Order: sequence, then C-alpha cells, then structure tokens
Amino acid sequence: MRSLLAALLLLPIALQAQSSLKLATFDVDATPPLGSAMAYDPVKRIDEMTLRCRGIVLLGAEQPIVLCAVDWIGIANEGHDAFRSALAEAAGTVPGRVTVHTLHQHDAPGCDFTAENLIKELGVQGYTRFDGTFHRLVIGRAAEAIRAALPNARPVTHFGFGEAVVKDVASNRRVERTPDGKVGRMRGSSCKIEGLIALPEGLIDPVVSLLSFWDGDTPLAVLSAYACHPQSYYRLGIPSPDFPGIARFIRGQDVNAALHVHFNGAGGNVAAGKYNDGSQANRIILATRLANGMREAYEKTTKTPVTSADIGWSSVPVSLPLSPRLNEKDLVEKLKSSAAKGYVSFADQLAWVRRVQSGHRIDITCLRVGNARMLHLPGELFVEYQLAAKAMRPDLHVMMAAYGDYGPAYIGTAAAYPEGGYETGPTSSNVAPEAEQVLMGAMKTLLEVNP
Repeated sequence: MRSLLAALLLLPIALQAQSSLKLATFDVDATPPLGSAMAYDPVKRIDEMTLRCRGIVLLGAEQPIVLCAVDWIGIANEGHDAFRSALAEAAGTVPGRVTVHTLHQHDAPGCDFTAENLIKELGVQGYTRFDGTFHRLVIGRAAEAIRAALPNARPVTHFGFGEAVVKDVASNRRVERTPDGKVGRMRGSSCKIEGLIALPEGLIDPVVSLLSFWDGDTPLAVLSAYACHPQSYYRLGIPSPDFPGIARFIRGQDVNAALHVHFNGAGGNVAAGKYNDGSQANRIILATRLANGMREAYEKTTKTPVTSADIGWSSVPVSLPLSPRLNEKDLVEKLKSSAAKGYVSFADQLAWVRRVQSGHRIDITCLRVGNARMLHLPGELFVEYQLAAKAMRPDLHVMMAAYGDYGPAYIGTAAAYPEGGYETGPTSSNVAPEAEQVLMGAMKTLLEVNP
C-alpha cells in the first residue's frame, strides 16, 4: 500500500516531465515588394502565392532549438549570421542552436550582408540585389513572430517519421559524358533536348522524408525534406515559391492543423530536367507529384512517444577550403570593372573569400529526435552527401536539409571537380575538392553522437 501511495504521489511529476517538451511555430511573409531586386530580376508583379519564412521552436530539451526555412535563393555569410542571431535572441537560445535554410527558388531574393558591406566599401554601382533593407525587415518579422508564438507553445507527446518515393520529379543533371569521361551537356531544371531527356534519371535520392511533432492525435508541425532543385520556370519577375512551395501549400490544406515546413535536401546536381520542358503547366504537375509523395510519407508515418530526453542537438564547426581559382585582388578588379549579373557573382565570391580569410567556421549540426536524425548543411551539396549520410547509419532514420549558409555555393564531391561541368566550375563553386573530406567527417561525427 505504501509503495502504491508513493507511486501515485510521483505520477504528477512523471507526467510533468513527459509534457515538458513543447513546440511553437512561426510563419511570416518574405515576399519582396514591387520594384525591389531579386536574385536575377526586379519584382514586376506580386502573384497569389507569397514567399514564406517559417519554422519551429523546440522547447524543454535544454536550450531552445530553432529550425527555419525561407523561400529565397540563398542566405549567405553575415546575412546567415544575422538571421541566426536574431532568431536565437527571440527564442531565448544561442545562435549555435538555430538553423536557417533556403529552398533556393530563383524568382526570389538572395541575402548576403558581407557582400553588401563590400559593395559599399568599394563604391561600385549596380549591385542593388545586395541591399539588405528588405532582408532585415523579414528577419525582424520572423523574430517578432517567434516571440509572439512562445507563450502559445503546445505540448509534444509524440514524434513521427515517414518516407515515400517521389515519382517523376528529380533527375541528375550530369548524366551525359564525353568520350574522355568529362561531363557533357547539362540536363538542367528544364530540358528540351530529346537525347538528354531519354537518358536515365541518374543518381538521385527519390525519397521525401517527413519528421512530425504531435500533441496526442493532433499534428503540430510536419518537416519535409527532398533533394531537388526547385525550378519549374523562372525569370518572369514574379516572386514564386515554385513547385515545392505549392506542394507544401497542398499539404497544408490537406492537414491544416500542422505547420508544414519544407527543406531542400542535397540537390546541387539534381533537378527536374528529365520531366520538365519548362512549360508553365508543368509547375502544377511537379507540385502535385511532390505533394503525392509527401502525402504517402505522412500516411506511412510511425508515431512514437517522445520526451525531452529523446531530443538532442550536436554541432561540428568546420573550415571549408577556399577554391584555388578565387583570388581576392582579381575579384576586386572584376567587381569594379564588370556589370552586375548572375547569382554567384564576383561580389558573392569576394564575400566568401573574405569570410574564409577571417577564419570563420560553418556549423554543421544535427537534430536528434528518438531514432530520427536531421542533418543541417551549407551550400548546394551534391546528392552523394545525402546518400552517404543515410548509408552511415542505416539503423536510423536520417534526413538532410542543405542550402544553409550559401557562402560556399555549389559543393561537389572530390571526384566531380576534375569531371568538369557547370556545378564545379569557377563561377559556381567557391570551395576546393577537399571540402568532401571535411563534410563527410563532420557528418560521421554527428551521426555517431548519442547513437
């Protein structure tokens, strides 16, 4: 009787411990106004679909953890720092427990405060897309949204994980080879060349992964990740979340109780070219196919009870090697004498050079939720990194969000650089081939923590 009484007295404490894990969500508009600069073109019209900056805050597992995804082409260098710092302050945590990723849509802004400062320092004209006024406004909106959401955080009783194959969306871009083994013509985000379309999909990760958080039977947030460039068509001057954003919207209407936060996986060498000729009708077709995969993964989700003890966060800071093809003096001269064009421009590259020279290290991080792991990495990673991470721990559910700090731009495998091709060329990749060894080592370390 005495032991039963003791157990009953301890029951409220046990229930309190189980319910100490909470989750808050935030979601703000990240659409630039008319006339403002995007990555390639100024905004000519605002469409029905807005760009979003959204994410979650996990509370009750040591310091809060913030995961954020933005419908922009890239957030780099000190812009990335500013995002993490502001969200951390709002959530009552440290920047090291905040991740900020972009989905890499092309009809969208890019953010790099290091490049913005360089433009002012050198007094060059025409680089209006680096003006950070609007970016800072969105950072402020997101921070305020987090502050407003924290008092309404919901208890988390379960987490869920599910996966499904997405059919007829992703295809490798580097499938054609010349007789000497080099990369031939590229099958990009869209393709009209029959010979390239007819080639196999090539190396991809066809799986969309879903990590969800629940309060009993109510889903609070669904985090999805899929490795593929998000372009169907672009360069119209209309901000668009493109087909991943539309798929996310569809799922939000299917399961309205939860905030749906989508992340782009390691899709640097993966795009929709085999299944997309660039016609505008294909945007909805691709979105529907991705949404169908998300729906199947949600339906296959296995729910597991979760407490604060099941949540972990680990980080490995890394120094990525600078591309030997980048020279500071040469970039300064080109920046002063050349017109502003392209996304990985001379300003982007010079910003990364300065960043590396300052000794800055990028945080590679991993969220542990029970037997699930979510890795967070920078740049436009090749899909080989994502596949390698999953192979490192086949006993776990591993998913990946890439396109964190965009400073490195494309990050190929060591073998890909001598093969040539757009992604590993001097205007696309800001790192050396040795980046593979650094990142593979960091992933291995993170996936071995708290096994």
